[in-house]
Amino acid sequence: MEAEGLEKEDAEQEPLEGTDRKPEAEAEQEESEEAACGAKKRVVPGIVYLGHLPPRFRPLHVRNLLSAYGEVGRVFFQPEDGFVRRKKKAAAASAAGGKKRSKYSKDYTEGWVEFRDKRVAKRVAASLHNTPMGARKRSPFRYDLWNLKYLHRFTWSHLSEHLAFERQVRRQRLRAEVAQAKRETDFYLRSVERGQRFLAAEGNSAHPNGTWTFAQRPTEQELRARKAARPGGRERARLANVQDQARSNRGLLAKIFGAPPPSESMEEP
Repeated sequence: MEAEGLEKEDAEQEPLEGTDRKPEAEAEQEESEEAACGAKKRVVPGIVYLGHLPPRFRPLHVRNLLSAYGEVGRVFFQPEDGFVRRKKKAAAASAAGGKKRSKYSKDYTEGWVEFRDKRVAKRVAASLHNTPMGARKRSPFRYDLWNLKYLHRFTWSHLSEHLAFERQVRRQRLRAEVAQAKRETDFYLRSVERGQRFLAAEGNSAHPNGTWTFAQRPTEQELRARKAARPGGRERARLANVQDQARSNRGLLAKIFGAPPPSESMEEP
């Protein structure tokens, strides 16, 4: 009887132990499923590139328009170049009649929008590309189209590095232009100093803007005038002209009357 009682107690205890083990296995299975679901549900952000931004389009506008499709994170717009901005501002001021306070707004050239889930970013870029920005009739961006592109494997750190690189390149270009302008200015100043020293050596330092002194060969008229200016120069010139005329007349008479020239008649005797 005692043995039977012990067997019954063991049989009763066995199902109790099995019931304790089942909940433990179920709990472990649930934990593993939750971990797998957590790994599957790990959210990876995605970035969409905006290639066209209409005038007066701000980050607040794009956040309000795209937040209807998913959670929007960080937004960055690249402002236009300073030279273009100044040119537009001057044009707006001239159109306004020269007023200082002209109606000019800062515009942007391109932008990047970060979505919390890259699947949403892909869906937005595929569905909204080449579609009107504004759905309402009174929207100022109704006739502008979305220009969206999903950037595969592109993170916000890549964008920061790209912007830092462009900023550094712009600084280097500006530094090179300043150095070139400085070299040109130094060359001009050295040339001016060299010219002043040359003029001072010539003895004309009081008039640095004077003409250069050089010797020119006298012309034939100047030589004749100098000869005529000498004492007795006019008489000799007159006699030389008379002799030339007489010689020309004798030769002409000899040709007319067939007489030998005066030189031959002088040689015969």
